[in-house]
Amino acid sequence: MSFKNFLLALVIFLMGFGLAYFFFNQSTQKSSPKILKNLVTSLGMRKNQIIGFLPYWLVDKADKNYSQYLTNLTYFGLTINPDGTIQKLLNPTEEEPGWYSLRSGRLKGLFSSAKENNLDLSLLVFSGNEEAIASLISNPASHAANLINDVAPLMQEDGFNELNLDIESFKPDASDSARDNFADFVRSVREKMDEKKLGALTIDVSPTDLVKKRMIDVTRIAEYVDRVVFMAYDYHFLGSFVTGAVSPSSGAGIDAEFDVETGLQKAVEILPREKIFLGIPLYGYEWETIENKPRSAILPGSGLVISNRRAEELLNSCATCSALLDESAKEPYLIYEDQTTGTVHQVFFPDESFIKEKLKLVQTYEIGGVALWAIGYEGNNILEPLIDYKNTLE
Repeated sequence: MSFKNFLLALVIFLMGFGLAYFFFNQSTQKSSPKILKNLVTSLGMRKNQIIGFLPYWLVDKADKNYSQYLTNLTYFGLTINPDGTIQKLLNPTEEEPGWYSLRSGRLKGLFSSAKENNLDLSLLVFSGNEEAIASLISNPASHAANLINDVAPLMQEDGFNELNLDIESFKPDASDSARDNFADFVRSVREKMDEKKLGALTIDVSPTDLVKKRMIDVTRIAEYVDRVVFMAYDYHFLGSFVTGAVSPSSGAGIDAEFDVETGLQKAVEILPREKIFLGIPLYGYEWETIENKPRSAILPGSGLVISNRRAEELLNSCATCSALLDESAKEPYLIYEDQTTGTVHQVFFPDESFIKEKLKLVQTYEIGGVALWAIGYEGNNILEPLIDYKNTLE
């Protein structure tokens, strides 16, 4: 046992005598995890952090007790209008689905359970429209104020203690003014959040932002955010020309230009390690292919998202299917022939061993934690390695 773990055990044991009443009193039982959490923090220790993104379209599939796997549950999410306000309607008669799911009350029980189990709650706001993003950052201070004015009552009402900015621009060569304006927008969001005491700020970025001149200059925004989630997936995607790993742990310079470990190596050069979170997919892709070997050409338009849950079902139901391992990427895949159509299918997907490989990287580079996209995609076993990881004291 390490000295810190021994000290923690000793302090908790001694506190038990003086606080016995509180631990056995019903009202204080609910707050005892926070007491221990504060004690751990005061001793300079923390548990590893695990964010679980919960999209509104997967709420009905989120059927587990996630408190054993997660430290943070992030709701995805609300759409940002070009002026920074939150989109509430798609048209005069139809509510925006993320807004509707949050305001309809269908998430109240899930959020209450999360808080009772000492999970932090985060609210994610999103934009992936290039024109809307250009407008959003055209007036950084004013539009940041609009955003915080809209989300502050929601965060306070539902108990969110963190805001997640997921603003995804994929323009390959952003202008200096766009990069400046985005950094000003993030700074203004931080200032407005601090004024209203809204808690932590997280931002989601692509690892490509580390090596290309994209709108998000990670070095510029680092001081304003508490966490940076690197969305380390979609290295191969629905529209790829050949099959391959969705989130290759390694293989750069062999089978790919870039991989997850290369991204982490660059991230720790420019960011405090405790702010870095590795995004891990709980999904993969299935394609129809020309040949029955990896990195085969894909039939255009044949790509499908396949969750870990669906991959487990496929392996259990397909007598001729067996999972193989892409040795360089450290990612499982399978190849099978559709008995009805005769077409060849290839599936790259995550499983329990895939999660273990990602956690090895996280521990090697001593970063702040991981973020899972997305809760509801998981099958029976893929989350199990997270239990030991979460409960490891640093």
